[in-house]
Amino acid sequence: MRKPTEHHADSSSPADSPVLTATQASEQPQSLSRNQRLDRLPVNRAHRKLLLASGIGWAFDAMDVGLVSFVVAAIAADPHFQLTLSERSWVLSIGFVGMAIGAALGGFLADRIGRKTVFTATLVIFGIASAGMALSMTLLALLLARFVIGLGLGAELPVASTLISEFSPAAHRGRMTVLLESFWAIGWIVAAAIGYYVIPNTGDWGWRWALLIGALPLLYAIVARIHIPESVRYLESKGMDDRAEAAVRYFEEAGGVAPVASPRQAPLQRIPTRALFDSRFRGRTAAIWMTWFFVNFAYYGAFTWMPSLLTEQFGSLTSSFGYSLLIAIAQLPGYFLAAWLVEVWGRRRTLCTFLAVSAIAALLFSQADSVAQVLGFGMLLSAANLGAWGVLYAITPEIYPTRLRAAAAGAAASVGRLAAIAAPLLVPFFLALGNGEKTVTFIVFCVAFALACLSALMLPERKGEQLED
Repeated sequence: MRKPTEHHADSSSPADSPVLTATQASEQPQSLSRNQRLDRLPVNRAHRKLLLASGIGWAFDAMDVGLVSFVVAAIAADPHFQLTLSERSWVLSIGFVGMAIGAALGGFLADRIGRKTVFTATLVIFGIASAGMALSMTLLALLLARFVIGLGLGAELPVASTLISEFSPAAHRGRMTVLLESFWAIGWIVAAAIGYYVIPNTGDWGWRWALLIGALPLLYAIVARIHIPESVRYLESKGMDDRAEAAVRYFEEAGGVAPVASPRQAPLQRIPTRALFDSRFRGRTAAIWMTWFFVNFAYYGAFTWMPSLLTEQFGSLTSSFGYSLLIAIAQLPGYFLAAWLVEVWGRRRTLCTFLAVSAIAALLFSQADSVAQVLGFGMLLSAANLGAWGVLYAITPEIYPTRLRAAAAGAAASVGRLAAIAAPLLVPFFLALGNGEKTVTFIVFCVAFALACLSALMLPERKGEQLED
């Protein structure tokens, strides 16, 4: 992607703009805000490059989260560690402690120093920490590295979704954000493939090689820094009009749309994070936080333990990794269906539908006792749950103004990570209630999905509306 060159708002010339017919020129508005200019654009190569650049980072994140679920099962069998059930729970959960802190901190920083800066820094942080975890020789070192990985991962996800949301045209914003989330499926599928092909076939060091592959974001961070633009809404909120104008013109050029004059934007007054709880935002904050909490509880409880639970049920580490790979592949159709429905049905209806199907699938999976049932209901759960995730990431940034958007998205994600911490720790307790079987565990997750569905009903619908400054 070519970096946009900087222009002053009043420096356009015929050489800078695409040639228009007389009819097209007469139809061009004389003055639009930069955000209106972005909203009127067709989806073009600049949007696709931004989606790809952000999505690859997102896929690395998913690969890391997915890898740890396979790695924990392998470390438990490593003679050097021989982790107990409780120790496995902590290796899974400590990363979510880091994610909770990282999400809140990353969103706060993104509203103050920029989306792009935070996005790039997070890739470096969890790339280094992944390499550190691969070389760990003690349980304490494993836990420390996993915590730092969580810091980077937690900060990156809400920042990337905010960036995509702010550049996408209003008519395609929900779909673009869900498509960003679909890269999570790609990363998780890669993690499952590594778990299936690398870990069982490379001896006691298999899980270490898997984590070293997870350190690749270190290299990708360089690419991301060059090719990902800074948010126009962020730049305007800080009074950086020239850089904002350059970014808008880059997207206009890619879409074959001539630029028009935009008024110079005065820096906007900062909205403090505590405004999340004032009368204007209190209702939507409560609804989005509850939705994030219950979705995280059910998802991370189910899928971080999935390889281990299937190993216990079918008695083979390799077979369980293969089943988990097939279940992960089912995420893709779930995302693509959600990406279509989110602009047809709207955000709230699509989210509630996918969460309701997730609840039903979790209940059916709790009763699955054959390979066919495990795969069938597991794939349904995977498709519905990850489709819901895509819509959740689409709706969260939309319901807050620019000056609060990244911090609000980070806060919601942080609340969700609290549930992600608790769920893996509680799974051994649920298993004990079910005499070692997964039945009780997945009934609990069914209830969590149902509560998330009820919470989502209280969210505002912002389909097709311009983002608020």
